[in-house]
Amino acid sequence: MKIALIGYGKMGKMIEQIALARGHEIVSIIDIDNQEDFESEAFASADVAIEFTAPAAAYGNYLKAFAKNVKVVSGSTGWMDDHGDDVRRLCSEGGQTLFWASNFSIGVAIFSAVNRYLAKIMNGFPQYDVKMEETHHIHKLDAPSGTAITLAEDLVACLDRKNEWVKGTLQAPDGTVSGSSECAPDQLAVSSIRRDEVPGIHSICYDSEADSITITHDAHSRKGFALGAVLAAEYTATHNGLLTTKDLFNFDY
Repeated sequence: MKIALIGYGKMGKMIEQIALARGHEIVSIIDIDNQEDFESEAFASADVAIEFTAPAAAYGNYLKAFAKNVKVVSGSTGWMDDHGDDVRRLCSEGGQTLFWASNFSIGVAIFSAVNRYLAKIMNGFPQYDVKMEETHHIHKLDAPSGTAITLAEDLVACLDRKNEWVKGTLQAPDGTVSGSSECAPDQLAVSSIRRDEVPGIHSICYDSEADSITITHDAHSRKGFALGAVLAAEYTATHNGLLTTKDLFNFDY
């Protein structure tokens, strides 16, 4: 398979290593200093482009790839509020293909399935309230993380007594805490911590007077995210439309 890389930071370089090890060919690498390569024959020859860039750049990158009829796998977040409807239209009516996920880790895909299943179970146990916390490295600008938002949206969709998620506290790298974890009974508070070089920790806790139940995904490195992105590219090469990890990993629960 011919792969183009859009974004050549730590994730892009790791994706390159894994893709090459799996026998794929990297035909184009586009970063901030060679945007003109979107117009190159090499980029247009790609079966799939894997995009990991900043939220402000993601949507524009999709359009440039779609203009060359190149399918896209993307882990960039923060673009859906402004451009989600347009991207869905391009994929449903315009014949384009985007595989999007807030997190490509296989472990997170499993964790997400467990999250949905546990939330459905908890519909029968109203004595448990629930909250969520995510921890990431100090360089991460968005809070909550895109993965936490996806987990929160899934939980709210499956747990009848929660209608929406809200931002909880934010602990900055210097230890200062802003915001509040207090919320209405029908809301889910999602708190964030920024410290050290943590790749990503997501915890969901159901708490009652009698006990608590906590599920956690703790990423050891970015390698799991990079492998998942390449697996998604392999899937995307033979599928069309707007795709997600629920298409790639079909868990029965």
